[in-house]
Amino acid sequence: MQRVAIVGSSGAGKTTLSLKLSHLLDLPIIHLDAEYWQPGWTQPPSEVWLERQKQLLAAERWIIDGNYGGTMDTRFAAADTIIFLDFPRLLCTWRVLKRVLEYRPGARPDMADGCDERFDLSFINYVWTFPEKHRPRIFERLKDYPDKTLYHLRTATELGGFLEEIKAISS
Repeated sequence: MQRVAIVGSSGAGKTTLSLKLSHLLDLPIIHLDAEYWQPGWTQPPSEVWLERQKQLLAAERWIIDGNYGGTMDTRFAAADTIIFLDFPRLLCTWRVLKRVLEYRPGARPDMADGCDERFDLSFINYVWTFPEKHRPRIFERLKDYPDKTLYHLRTATELGGFLEEIKAISS
């Protein structure tokens, strides 16, 4: 497990898991939100983002967390392990709302400078509709990578078991 891509709804715990795995496996973390967003929530031009992602994926070892559907296939192709955090929408929505309260008016540690946490109804809608709109697309993409090690984690119990398995392997 040297190149790990973590995907899932916002609020599913991608950043928390990447931090734990980084500690267990001694792998550097790439937070896509911090790489993508520019100050003031400005998006980079597509060609700049594609080139930046190629640079990030060129490293020999990494954990990369984030969705960004337009470049997901690039990450899946480069990864040896894919982790899909597929937690219930209510839990994810709660975590996103909690995160807004926790970090507002500043930026989260895994976010780019100048991108302060904010309450955004369209983002809450994205999280709430993730199971219907985005989850099926992720599953479709995963079918194209049968050679990758896939962990599809749906509950805290499954996540805990996965982390125990990693602890045992890395000890």
